[in-house]
Amino acid sequence: MHVPTHIMTGWCVGNLFPLTARERAACMAAASVPDLDGLSIVAGESAYQTYHHLLGHNLLFALVIATTLAAFSRGRRIVGVFVLYLALAHSHLVMDYFGSGPNWPIYYHWPFDPSFKFRNQNGWEFTSWQNTTTAAVLLLWTIAIAIFKRRTPVELLTPGLDEQLVKSARRLAGRDRQPS
Repeated sequence: MHVPTHIMTGWCVGNLFPLTARERAACMAAASVPDLDGLSIVAGESAYQTYHHLLGHNLLFALVIATTLAAFSRGRRIVGVFVLYLALAHSHLVMDYFGSGPNWPIYYHWPFDPSFKFRNQNGWEFTSWQNTTTAAVLLLWTIAIAIFKRRTPVELLTPGLDEQLVKSARRLAGRDRQPS
């Protein structure tokens, strides 16, 4: 699946829980960071074909992501957010299992057992209607969060832009009246 789809997954799921802005940002990271192995494209097509879905798409990397992100949480919530981040890293793997095209393997036990892999012969093409529909549903959910919870995925990085996006979404939805 596309990276923005993974980011929106983290955002939408993170908004189901009473989290801080920082923890919601970590949810987006947990759901999308496995695609860092896609940077192997910089070394060429062969490196990409070898390392994408290998280095970042496995149990060990999911545990590293969840542990690292949970370490930035405060107080007694650390176990809860660890589980949430681990689940979001796994959501990435599940989405890629279905949405990265047929026979694109996920080496779940790498590096401990490099021969074990999940391969979906019926995986959707990267540009499929299923991936587009998933992204559209998540985008609508993201807009609904802006309207009803008054926040967007940019809340932590650019609060001013977040405020403007929320105002625009609420105005378009008829939730806030613009002064005459």
